[in-house]
Amino acid sequence: MILDLFRLDGHTAIVTGASRGLGAAMADALEQAGARVVRTSSSDADLRDRNAVASLLDRAGDADILVNNAGIIRRADLVDYSDEDWDDVIEVNLRSVFALSRDFARRLVARKAKGRIINIASMLSFQGGLRVVAYTAAKSGILGLTRALANELAPLGINVNAIAPGYMATDNTQALRDDPQRSRDILARIPAGRWGTPEDLAGAVVFLASPASEYVHATTLTVDGGWLSR
Repeated sequence: MILDLFRLDGHTAIVTGASRGLGAAMADALEQAGARVVRTSSSDADLRDRNAVASLLDRAGDADILVNNAGIIRRADLVDYSDEDWDDVIEVNLRSVFALSRDFARRLVARKAKGRIINIASMLSFQGGLRVVAYTAAKSGILGLTRALANELAPLGINVNAIAPGYMATDNTQALRDDPQRSRDILARIPAGRWGTPEDLAGAVVFLASPASEYVHATTLTVDGGWLSR
């Protein structure tokens, strides 16, 4: 049955940043597809702490799906942007993705297991944005990291892909939604005519985690209501 290709029974997934928003919705979707899901949040795994990666992976056991969703955003004009904010955003949104992916892949290779790595990119992986210079740099880096990881890991049976959510109704976009002019401008550019919801990512994450995407590597799947088409 074609629907069986989307089942995840017997698989274990790690979803970072899964306490709310996009991460919680993706974790729920993977569970509904049959996976055991290990959810992490900043309260139990501060990804700025370089010792957190090993303990997180140890807690997850023989996981074979990794969703790198955790992220932070700091907004300020470029001339006011601090080194501390830059370092924190790059550390969580890019360096930790590299470290988690590398160590996760090491464990899969050691036990000769196949697996999936799914990185969460952004519309700012493709565009510059305003007042979010570190976030834009990190999310642009996610595209390159996804391709680089896929080139090395595809021959080892590990699929690496990314999802680029559009403008979603989450905590990260609260400031935009609270600004009447910015909110109107954003909605005017979305062909679907609405902000996305975390649940809009459910199908994408299950697809990329499941056997249905067996021959999909190094792809960034946009879930953006058509934003990039304009």
